[in-house]
Amino acid sequence: MSDELRELLAAEILDEDGELSLADLCRMCDLSTEQVYELVEYGVVEPRGQQPGQWRFRAVSVRRVRCAVRLQRDLGVNTAGAALALDLLEELQQLRTLARHR
Repeated sequence: MSDELRELLAAEILDEDGELSLADLCRMCDLSTEQVYELVEYGVVEPRGQQPGQWRFRAVSVRRVRCAVRLQRDLGVNTAGAALALDLLEELQQLRTLARHR
């Protein structure tokens, strides 16, 4: 799948409050199921459902997964470090939003 098509699909999905299956997330982020399993294990994304075949991911998972992959690829951060960095970045964004509304 081309990067342009992937971006268009991501934009369409993210505009809606939809959910993605494991296969959808793998396709959107160009990852194997094993790579997504590792991201789930470390808390980068949290699926709904008990078994991988039943997993559903919030549409915003695409953004988190892509960011984690960039951290790993560009900075050499391991999966645990990427999960921590993502949590801290989200907390920072929440604090900035709070500060703007004061």
